[in-house]
Parts: sequence; C-alpha cells; structure tokens
Amino acid sequence: FPKAKWCSGRQHALKVTFTTRPSHFSSNFAMKTAYVSGAVASACQNKSVFASPKCHLKAASKPEIENKPFFSAKRFSCPPPHFIFNGTHAGRSFSVTAEAQGTVEVSSSRSSVASSGAAKKRVMIIGGDGYCGWATALYLSQQGHEVAIIDSLVRRHWDATHALETLTPISSIQRRASCWKYHTDKDIPVFVGDICDYDFLVESLKDFGADAIVHFGEQRSAPFSMISRKHAVMTQQNNVVGNLNLLFAMREEFPDVHLVKLGTMGEYGQPNIDIEEGYITINHNGREDRLPYPKQPGSFYHLSKVHDSHNIQFACKIWGLRATDLNQGVVYGVQSAGTDLDEALINRLDYDGIFGTALNRFVIQAAINHPLTVYGNGSQTRGYLDIRDTVRCIEIAVNNPAEKGEMRVFNQFTEQFSVQQLANLVQEAGKKFGLNAEIINIPNPRVEKENHYYNAKNTSLLSLGLEPHFLSESLLDSLLNVALQYRDRVDMSQIMPKVQWKAPEVRNAVRVSAV
Repeated sequence: FPKAKWCSGRQHALKVTFTTRPSHFSSNFAMKTAYVSGAVASACQNKSVFASPKCHLKAASKPEIENKPFFSAKRFSCPPPHFIFNGTHAGRSFSVTAEAQGTVEVSSSRSSVASSGAAKKRVMIIGGDGYCGWATALYLSQQGHEVAIIDSLVRRHWDATHALETLTPISSIQRRASCWKYHTDKDIPVFVGDICDYDFLVESLKDFGADAIVHFGEQRSAPFSMISRKHAVMTQQNNVVGNLNLLFAMREEFPDVHLVKLGTMGEYGQPNIDIEEGYITINHNGREDRLPYPKQPGSFYHLSKVHDSHNIQFACKIWGLRATDLNQGVVYGVQSAGTDLDEALINRLDYDGIFGTALNRFVIQAAINHPLTVYGNGSQTRGYLDIRDTVRCIEIAVNNPAEKGEMRVFNQFTEQFSVQQLANLVQEAGKKFGLNAEIINIPNPRVEKENHYYNAKNTSLLSLGLEPHFLSESLLDSLLNVALQYRDRVDMSQIMPKVQWKAPEVRNAVRVSAV
C-alpha cells in the first residue's frame, strides 16, 4: 500500500492489496486483528469495525482474489508506515506485515475545487487566533480550502499582563472553532502550542499535511517591542526564532510547501524615493544589479520583520524553498467573511496605545466622545487596507505559489493616507451619529519623520486579481456602529499612548532645550 499525505479528521480511502496467488487465501480465511501505527482494530471478514477514533478498517468482500483491495482504511492521524494483520487460515495462525511503498497524494472526499475556481488547498495558519489570522481562517474555510490553526494563545496572555481588552468580546479559540463547525459544517482543527518549540511545530504540520503555510504568528506591535529591554528581547526571540524554526521544518520535512509570510510596510521606513515591491534595480559605477530594497525599520518589532525577510530569502536561495513575503500596510475594520454568523465568531478590535492601529483607534475614540489623538502634526503617511482585502490577498498568494528557490515580495495595501486625513474622515463620519469628535495633536511618542515623501508601489496583487475595498462612508459607518455597540467595554485608562521610543534622559533633554 502507498505512503500518503493525510491528517486527522479528513476522510480518505486507502486500498490495501495482497499481490499473491489466489490459492494462498481462500474463502475461509479469517482476519482477527489489524495494527496500524500502534492503533489496534479488531476485524473480521466482511464486517466494519471501529476500534479507535484514529483507525477505521473495513474488510473487502472477496479477499481471496489476487490484486483486489482487501482492506480500505479511513481517518488516520498520520501516515502509517505499515499494517500488521493477524489471522487464521486452515487452522493455523499467521501474521502478515504490509509496508508502505512510494508516495501518493490522498484526496479529500469533498470537492477539490474552491468556490473561486482555483484548486482547493490545505492551509495551515500560524497565529490563527489573532486579528488577521482569525479573519483569514474563516475566509479561506468559507472559500472551500481545508484550514487548520496553530496558535500559542500568547497574545491573550499579553493582553492579561498589560490589563488590556479588545473592544469586542472575543470567545476562546475552541469555542470559535466549534461555533464555525456548527454554522458551516466545516472543521478548523486547532493546534495549541508555540512554534519556538520545534518538535511541536513539526508534529503539528505533519498531522495536518499542508500545501501552504500562512505565517501570522508573531508579536506584531511596534509599541510593545519598545516598552522595555524585556519586551524587545521577547519580540525578537518570538518572531525570529519561530520563523527560523519554520524554515528548518520546511527544509527537513516539507520542502515543497509554499510559505506565505506576513511582513510589514514598516520594514521600508520613510525613504525619500519610491518604495518598490521588495527589490530595486540599482546602477552604480557603470554596473547594474537587482537587490533587496533598503530597509529602515522604525522599532525593534520592525527590525524582527527585517531579520525574518533576510532569513527567508537566504533559505529560499540555498535550500530551494518557495515563499511569498507580504509587506502589509496598516489594517482597519472588524467585519469580514463569516464573522457575522454568530457573536462567538466576532474578530478582535483593539483601541489601546499598544495594539490599536490608527483608524480603529480613532473610530472608538469618536464613539466614546474622546478627542481623536493625532500623533505629532499628523502628516505621517502610510499604506492602509481593509481586513477584507487582507484575507483576499492571502488567498491570492496561496493560489499562486512562488517558484522553488524564489522569495517574492508583494506590497499589501490599497490606499495611502496621512494620520490627519484619517482623523478628518472619522470626524466627518461621526456627525451622522450625532458625534462631535474633536481632533487634538499630541506629542509623538515615536521617532519618525513628519512632512515626508511617501510613494509605495502595490501592483503585484492587483495584477493577480485583487479588487480592493476602498475606505468609504459605508465602511466608516459600519465601524462606528460596532464601536457604539460595545463602547461600554472601553477602558478609558488605555486610550492615551504610554510607550515612548526615546529614553527618559533623552526626552527630558528635549523638553529642556524646547523651553
């Protein structure tokens, strides 16, 4: 019988065939037990038995016929290296061992084509309990892909240790997955653990058997990384080591799997030239080369993303891996495919000074009649995108994998705004709801340019079929409705920024010189 790629909870049919003369097995042949990867199933000819959740064996009707299927097996948690059949024939006991030969892809009993028309994929989402990860898991599952999640749930721990709560009441990951199953009859298996634990990572990936790995599983907040030495080290260790583990796991066990890695536009910084998609052609002293675009990260978090990009590029170059690095802009929104089926499926919406992003923060501040806090003069410009476009970009990357040895870079955003422009849009949208949002400019806790040039390219995903959801009045209305619905959950003490980029002695010196 063949070696196969499969996983727990997925329906497969594996044929076990005896290639021997018919005279060796006659109709009075009786099977007593069958061992599969340590699981034992009692079995008798022409009967179905269910000895364990991991192993279902069903006897074929005519085992005495040469080259005909004798057993079919369904629902294994990992590829069994062998079967051991124990039985009797002509009054004598015997044992037959069948070893796996070759490798085949075992298809699911469900349709192999997603609703978009592209071949359905098996996608492991690392960090699937997070803001982007949860939205992506539901969207890909709804589109017909087979989805599983790896998550250490450490983000929930960080919320607890910093006395933070998302505006929306998110459920446990187990309840989320079971609720999705209830409403859609689609499974999203959840593997709880840390990808910095290499053995856990490899076993989880083996159990699921992915075609693509979407890697969201990193500490994603610049302010968090700037709180202290401890937080900077934690960020770099979690992000860089976890990503390295994943690259080595791919090299050793999954060399053909496509890695879709979430990067950030913040890797580029604020250069005074156009930002290309990952690479730039340079002419220098009469010679030309295409090189990685220069990086000017603005925090220890952004630095960890730069290290990831370099490590991925190196691994693709020397090991022939395939990867797509998605340099994402600032994401806004809370509603995406599937999250409206049940409150237990709702996504998180952060508004605090550590994990909250600009537009989401402004909307929630408006809902509670708090002034919209613009850092500095508000001229800082970035790329932004709707959460609904995030999930679509991921699917586009999954359906269009990179070549072996290639690390592609796509800039993942749809529009560019300054912080002041966003505040003005929220202020205007709030008037429909009777909200009189004031805008205030506060000292910028970050170290970044103001009144700067910013022009980033983003054509690759558009050319592959992305149809953007541009920021509109209806989207702002939707966000404001959610913010108003849950505004009683806002902790006023978390509204203002508390994390400063500059060291205390530097900040004090700046204040003295200003006086």
